Amino acid sequence: MQILCIGDVVGSHGCDFLRRTLPAFKRTKGIDIVIANGENSSDGNGITPASANHLLDSGVDIITTGNHTYRRREFYDYIDESDCVIRPANFPPEAPGKGMTVLDLGRTQIAVINLMGNVYLDEHLACPFRTLDTLLKTPDLPKICIVDFHAEATGEKRAFGYYADGRVSAVFGTHTHVQTADETVLPKGTGYITDVGMTGPIESVLGVRAELVIKKQISKMPVRFDFADGPCKLDCILFDIDEKTGLTRSTERFSLR
Repeated sequence: MQILCIGDVVGSHGCDFLRRTLPAFKRTKGIDIVIANGENSSDGNGITPASANHLLDSGVDIITTGNHTYRRREFYDYIDESDCVIRPANFPPEAPGKGMTVLDLGRTQIAVINLMGNVYLDEHLACPFRTLDTLLKTPDLPKICIVDFHAEATGEKRAFGYYADGRVSAVFGTHTHVQTADETVLPKGTGYITDVGMTGPIESVLGVRAELVIKKQISKMPVRFDFADGPCKLDCILFDIDEKTGLTRSTERFSLR
């Protein structure tokens, strides 16, 4: 089973580049499932029904999110009704949407879990480690289970990877928009990367126009962040998963330009 996980898609430029790039890449690599983090896919930050539909129409099967999930109020009903878009499972239960979904391919099923870290993000959320424990007790949970861990601190991400090792198929980190070079198969068979990276403008600061971020750093005053334009990249990782064991055989990291 070839499962592709795509880093945070940033704005309309990131969405358009994904649409141009993903179909051919799926054919070349024989990809079965595509998971993408879409919490920044709308221009002006957040995710909207339009940007979510753009990703799904472009070949993404499941969209995960993170700390910007609820930036756009028009998205609340959409995520509440969707089986293809999920939010961190350790958000309060009253929050719109759900933190896990199961994709049925007929011959096999794949569970996708979304969790958010506490360190430097929101320490008031439920513990992602304990939330994972609870979700893994779900009756008839598929053998193949992929986790998007949307977190800031590399230490928290790596600790989570080892905590999940052997219990899920793969863990891919999102949120920092910078691709790490530590893709691996952990000792008990879980595929892992600390952060898969970003899909969006190359000449930018995490997708934002560099001069705006510099202005904020120097002035310490509020600055409206606008996404950059220009040539884009698509950061992703491909997990080769054994359908019999649900564990990862190999990982391959890409940055498509």
